[in-house]
Amino acid sequence: MVIEPGRVLVFDADDTLWENNVLFERVIDDFLEWVDHPTLDRTEVRAILDDIERANAVTHGYGSKVFLRSLGECFEHLRERPATEAERREIQDLAVALVEHRVELTPGVADALDELAGRHELLLLTKGEREEQQRKLDASNLLHHFRAAHIVPEKTVDTYRWLAKEHDFDPAAGWMIGNSPKSDILPARAAGMNAVFIPNENTWVLEHDELDPTDTGVLRLAAFPDLLRHF
Repeated sequence: MVIEPGRVLVFDADDTLWENNVLFERVIDDFLEWVDHPTLDRTEVRAILDDIERANAVTHGYGSKVFLRSLGECFEHLRERPATEAERREIQDLAVALVEHRVELTPGVADALDELAGRHELLLLTKGEREEQQRKLDASNLLHHFRAAHIVPEKTVDTYRWLAKEHDFDPAAGWMIGNSPKSDILPARAAGMNAVFIPNENTWVLEHDELDPTDTGVLRLAAFPDLLRHF
């Protein structure tokens, strides 16, 4: 499949343009080792943390601040008492890479965007806490490739409909490119857009969902630079 020039390509950011959840996973691994629960194994503790994260995402959104809140709540749940000031500092220290908003670009992203920007109109759509996402966008040095970048609290079908209206394009002429079935692919398809699914093995468990293997509106690629063979 080769798409003619002049299309609108909408890019996810976290775990598509740069690695994100792998940083969280590293912190979780360190947290599980540090907690070292006497009766629950790592899988059981992780399940508790996932449930806490799921609830906090609904109430408080996304980002490192909410993640640190979840770690603290998980620790207190496991210990059945409030965390001490020293324990809160230890949790904060575990997540220093997140707090500092370090950005590790996905291999091939910068060069691929250079080429794609000369063929298509590029937009960026990311969800999360506004200030945190903006800091990552600024640190990435990728913003010059995009006509506009939007930070939203959640990606829903209405988000994609709004985006098409805001930038005056036919959804059928647009492509959403991302790693998350839940946030990038399924709602974009429901809004009438095409989609490119680029899996990331470190995608957050809460972003997993099933894709229809027969959906011809979803292009599945192995890596970001593969976009150049199609767009």
